[in-house]
Amino acid sequence: MDIGFHIANFTWDVPENLLAATFARAAREAEASGIKRITVMDHFWQIGNIGTPEKPMLEGYTALGFLASHTTKVLLHTLVTGVIYREPGILAKQISTLDVLSGGRAGLGIGAGWNEEESKGLGIPFPPTKERFERLEEALQICLQMWSDDEGPYDGSHYHLGRTLNSPQPLSKPRPYLMIGGVGEQKTLRYVARYADACNIFGSPDAAHKLDVLRHWCDVEGRDYDTVEKTTTTAITPDTDFDEFVGRLEALRELGFTAAYVSARTPDPLHAVEFLGRVAEKVA
Repeated sequence: MDIGFHIANFTWDVPENLLAATFARAAREAEASGIKRITVMDHFWQIGNIGTPEKPMLEGYTALGFLASHTTKVLLHTLVTGVIYREPGILAKQISTLDVLSGGRAGLGIGAGWNEEESKGLGIPFPPTKERFERLEEALQICLQMWSDDEGPYDGSHYHLGRTLNSPQPLSKPRPYLMIGGVGEQKTLRYVARYADACNIFGSPDAAHKLDVLRHWCDVEGRDYDTVEKTTTTAITPDTDFDEFVGRLEALRELGFTAAYVSARTPDPLHAVEFLGRVAEKVA
């Protein structure tokens, strides 16, 4: 099982003028310890299960560009971008740029978005659920078109692009890694089967059922279920027991998950990196 370091918390025991240096060091040490992926949230305010909205939060794609300059091997992407936050043509260009500048290490994690309070606070349109999912599918189609040799127009219900020119193209072949986050059984998991390299599903008691639903949609879409990477998210705190945590990951691996993105609910990211490095060695 691959271990990903999901950096969702920037409320660290350092002054703000040392945040950049701490962020860079944590990424370098994570990579050196055997962690294969580093992700950040695509939020502008901190989310409720981690802290109050006023807590520090870095913008995701600026943060990933910064990490690209301080690492050499890890896969870099958001977990996950809300489709409503960026026009799809610009999003495809952002991923392409990150991929070129990182030497082919960029991915796209994307979902329908959910944070209405954040969106309304910053003036981002927040359409109803049905429309957000329609926009998600169109955004997936646009990104895939822009990462191909087709620079023709795209005419959807919500997005209209006159020319999907994207130069330079990503270095990753055949295209950047594409993950869809979420557990919706009618739309999200079907989109995974239709478009994506990977799903991201919470390691909750219903995880096995969600994977069964994904298998069903793979059958419907004519997709080999085994070609979809199954990833999950979990968290550690300063009190997390090492052996118990490894056991939890091993149980998820038995269900079919091959990667776990772990966020650290701790004011010391370097302590989290040391812990996760030992975990990565244990579960490799």
